[in-house]
Amino acid sequence: MENTSPFLAMQRVEGQIKALLRGVDADVLEPAEKKAVAALRRLAVDTRLDIRDYELSETREEQLKCAAAAKKRLVRLDKAILAVGPAFGPADVAQLSAQLEQISDRIV
Repeated sequence: MENTSPFLAMQRVEGQIKALLRGVDADVLEPAEKKAVAALRRLAVDTRLDIRDYELSETREEQLKCAAAAKKRLVRLDKAILAVGPAFGPADVAQLSAQLEQISDRIV
């Protein structure tokens, strides 16, 4: 993952999140848990789009603005993963958190 762009790395993380969520049975979740899962899905997509905007920025000012937005969204995504963590397991949560931290470190 070190030699890939932040966008490609985030695409992989998003795919991992989606794969983990496919294994979660929504019928047995409580309403609050269902809401957390839906929020996690949206945050993963929004984070990927923020990172795409960062990489496609044409000016330094625009890049810095997009970097700040992407970093904030990465923090929110990490918190959402921790909230849904019991459905994933501690190893998956730790791996996803580490990947998000690596992505954040590579953004400006």
